[in-house]
Amino acid sequence: MFLNYIKNFFTQKTVKKSLSNVKHSDTEAKIKTVGIIFDESYFYEKDALVQELISNGIYESQISILVFKNKIPKNESFDYPVFSHKDLSWAATFDKSEVKDFIAKKFDLLINYYDTEKAALLLVTNQSKAKFKVGFSSIDKKLNHFMINTNAENYKVFVDELFKYLKILNKI
Repeated sequence: MFLNYIKNFFTQKTVKKSLSNVKHSDTEAKIKTVGIIFDESYFYEKDALVQELISNGIYESQISILVFKNKIPKNESFDYPVFSHKDLSWAATFDKSEVKDFIAKKFDLLINYYDTEKAALLLVTNQSKAKFKVGFSSIDKKLNHFMINTNAENYKVFVDELFKYLKILNKI
């Protein structure tokens, strides 16, 4: 328990240090591919959020999902790739291939669907190669290009605001 706290502290310090070097890209590309990072500790309606995205014109085949869980039961199977604090090394890297693949994908839009700062989630978001990152306003302002001021339980409000501003920004 104490070692996890120290590991999270050092990982957050690494993320905060690397956020000072973030370069925001000004792309005019339309959004086709979407990546979503969920924190399943607080939000369980992944499928409902994905259906909202599909109903707004995003193809299901173009959506990739990565789920964070505090603890992963040994004998449980999942529909989506799952990671936890155990997959995070002391050097602030991930050992799990699903997380590495998700980070390496060049999404047009990355939705950071978590509203509490956890070291593993911040690291995935920071290392992601996504062109445009969207998240909640309660997370570090340097991490996302666009922030929506709501909480994670209001996924319909989040999606409505997201698509309203994506239309204004001429991204869809």
